[in-house]
Amino acid sequence: MNTRTRLLRRIRVWIVLFIAGLVVSGVTAFPLPAEIRLLASLLHGPFAPVAEALPGLVHWVERVREGLDTVERDHPFVLYGTDWLAFAHLVIAVAFYGPFRDPVRNVWVIQFGMIACVMVIPLALVCGPIRGIPFFWQLIDMSFGVFGIVPLVIVYRMIRRLEALGTAPVHGTAPVSPAPAAPAASD
Repeated sequence: MNTRTRLLRRIRVWIVLFIAGLVVSGVTAFPLPAEIRLLASLLHGPFAPVAEALPGLVHWVERVREGLDTVERDHPFVLYGTDWLAFAHLVIAVAFYGPFRDPVRNVWVIQFGMIACVMVIPLALVCGPIRGIPFFWQLIDMSFGVFGIVPLVIVYRMIRRLEALGTAPVHGTAPVSPAPAAPAASD
């Protein structure tokens, strides 16, 4: 197996892992009330030692559970917002099929993803306090941007190496030709 093929395979593995993370994040946003009820019951059951060590976490989870139960019972339309959040994750995951198929041509999707990961941090720091989110939970939210950018930076660097190896076609795509030189200006 040549260097280009190995590099392409590694790029695709990382992209699949990133897509899987987006899909899991998206799918788990649909059943949010049930998930938070499960988490609360685990903190009062098998994870009780964690609850004893982190009472602030238990208080926050109970507050979120109570809020989601109230919203689900009295204002279920509000949860439509988390449905759209879930959908957005799934749509973004689909966009990463472009770099999976042709990484060099679609490197902009990787760059877009890295920018989005960086933007998670100011969003959490600005909107978290406005919405009354505890700082420890803002850190958890920010970790998605930090952990998300790692595979994207790795992929970005590998794509640049792949690009440097030449312009051979990538599985069914036409080779990229260098742009023709501009004609010289005449007086």
